[in-house]
Amino acid sequence: MRIATWNLNSVTARLPRLLQWLEESEPDVLCVQETKVAGDKFPVAEVAALGYEVAHHGQGRWNGVGIISRVGIADVVTDFAQSPGFPESDIKEARAIAATCGPLRIWSLYVPNGRTPDDPHYRYKLEWLKALSGTLAADVHGERPFAIVGDFNIAPTDDDVWDPAQFVDATHVTAPERGALQQFLDLGLHDVFPRPLKGDHPYTYWDYRAGSFHKGWGMRIDLVYANTTLQKAVTDAYVDRDARKGKGPSDHAPVVVDASL
Repeated sequence: MRIATWNLNSVTARLPRLLQWLEESEPDVLCVQETKVAGDKFPVAEVAALGYEVAHHGQGRWNGVGIISRVGIADVVTDFAQSPGFPESDIKEARAIAATCGPLRIWSLYVPNGRTPDDPHYRYKLEWLKALSGTLAADVHGERPFAIVGDFNIAPTDDDVWDPAQFVDATHVTAPERGALQQFLDLGLHDVFPRPLKGDHPYTYWDYRAGSFHKGWGMRIDLVYANTTLQKAVTDAYVDRDARKGKGPSDHAPVVVDASL
């Protein structure tokens, strides 16, 4: 079974690339983030023509998450218990969706950015992650393969950024954010690090500015956390760096995990 996650940075802008990637890479389940379309505006027909079903949770021009599957979609859930709203507005953003796809239960997540450590959005990010961790225990410890995947907007270690000195006093690398990720490991999830058989780099995101991609100025912020059942079944994991090349790419590359399920 091939499982993947990809922050599209607009499904409308990236639709030709998405369709081509689905045809070439043939994932069984692809989780997408930052779709940036309303719930009923996702290009379901175009994706269905390739044999895929779609579950989507959208919010217009911001956020948006989805699950694209060719092995079925059932028991769809959007959001999670006690999820905090956007700071000072209590608006529940479209950042989480879960579904059962074949033997797999999976969440597609777009974690709040955090902006800066002194911004209310940073506290919102930590509260959002804490609330998420509180909803996962039953699935983590079950026998069914389970994963939470997506754009976590956190680099787990200094090895996951191109130059730690460039991130002093910035989000994505702070101790509280990394502590929030540790919550998932403490629950019993495992970070499926994208390096076993393909590729020689750890990054999944490169800023559009300053030629960051060509200079190798990247970060690993798109993550796959698997329960023990799924982790034991993993046969390969890699970042499809080629999907970040060419004209009009997303600023993220897909992370792909193959598992014997």
